[in-house]
Amino acid sequence: MSNLKLPGFGKHRLKPSKIVCVGRNYVAHIEELGNETPEEMVVFVKPNSSISSDLHATHAGEALHYEGELCFLHQNGRFSGIGFGLDLTKRALQGALKNKGLPWERAKGFNGAAVFSEFMAMPDSLDNISFELNINGKLQQTGNYDLMITKPGGILDEVTSFMALYDGDIVMTGTPKGVGCVNAGDLFEASVYNSEKRIVSATWRAI
Repeated sequence: MSNLKLPGFGKHRLKPSKIVCVGRNYVAHIEELGNETPEEMVVFVKPNSSISSDLHATHAGEALHYEGELCFLHQNGRFSGIGFGLDLTKRALQGALKNKGLPWERAKGFNGAAVFSEFMAMPDSLDNISFELNINGKLQQTGNYDLMITKPGGILDEVTSFMALYDGDIVMTGTPKGVGCVNAGDLFEASVYNSEKRIVSATWRAI
């Protein structure tokens, strides 16, 4: 499979206009945060300014929490690439905003709120796709196609029913249980597998 470099960071200069994120797409994570299971798919958007090649432990003095996710690169009306991403969240601020019924952008769309691996060409089937996130050598998160409430095909259909996706846009498909705080110096190691074959990997040292 050919290597599709991350938009804006590699030779293929597809710049995402936005990052579309799916929330509450794994039952165990919904339970982990004490949220209600949604009747409809939860969607929010991060601006392209949130993309960073560095993983930060804080932003403007506020602690950040990680959420590891399978991610897809959109091109020509379909998902053309698969990768891994970290959705960085100001969890305390998010909770305060939600309690007031206010939007989440300050907690989800700040500079540095999204970090991605490279993207690889899509496999023929997603049925056996899974990912692992290890932090300091310990398995912290694992997710797979079967555990998703809404599968990638359904996500694409739902998002494009009300929002245009342009070439280079990235879709993040939600996080499983195991989210937590990023600490400076932590070593994050992520892998995406097709069956038992690793097709994507990335490493970050939190700063």
